Amino acid sequence: MFWLGCEARLGKGSVVPRWSINELTPSSWFQLLKKGAIRATSAEQTEIVNKHNTLRRGVNPTASNMMKMSWNKEAAANAQAWAATCSMQHSSSSSREITSGCGENLYMSSSKNTWSNAIQTWYNEVKDYRYGVGSTNGGVVGHYTQVVWAKSNQVGCAMAYCPNSKYKYFYVCHYCPPGNYQYTNPYKSGPSCGDCSGACDNKLCSKWKSI
Repeated sequence: MFWLGCEARLGKGSVVPRWSINELTPSSWFQLLKKGAIRATSAEQTEIVNKHNTLRRGVNPTASNMMKMSWNKEAAANAQAWAATCSMQHSSSSSREITSGCGENLYMSSSKNTWSNAIQTWYNEVKDYRYGVGSTNGGVVGHYTQVVWAKSNQVGCAMAYCPNSKYKYFYVCHYCPPGNYQYTNPYKSGPSCGDCSGACDNKLCSKWKSI
């Protein structure tokens, strides 16, 4: 069972755990996870970034301005702080700011899942989306459009175990700059990399002057 939510600087006195899974034994990792969110390991960061880029380069119609996604540790820290609250709802937009605002996708599950599966679940809303139209049947598509928002080129994510909640696992990703502007397509359709101002890396723009 899972639930989705789409749309954080830390407030004074907030505490973010600084341990990484690969620094802990399985038992100590679980004890820490019960107390809050654990930041993504290097392997998980690579998985998250690669999954996003695979989905972004495969959009239909093809994108002429799709930026290559990279990891942002500040966005990840904000996502980690929010996941640790186990609130199962969106953070405030002001709490997600780094150099600019950031968007947010949420995934809540009753069982532990991989990051690739969580991200794929967001992307699967494409079944209810038509480019240039939006939602075709009133279905939620905002998670999909954030994943493939061309100018959202940085991501940071975290997960928390929330034993007192209906959904025990709370996954949070922050996207910077944010996407999902009303009446705006998530990307410009056209030949892959056709509107890149810099290099093209396997159908994704690796530089963009306006970001």
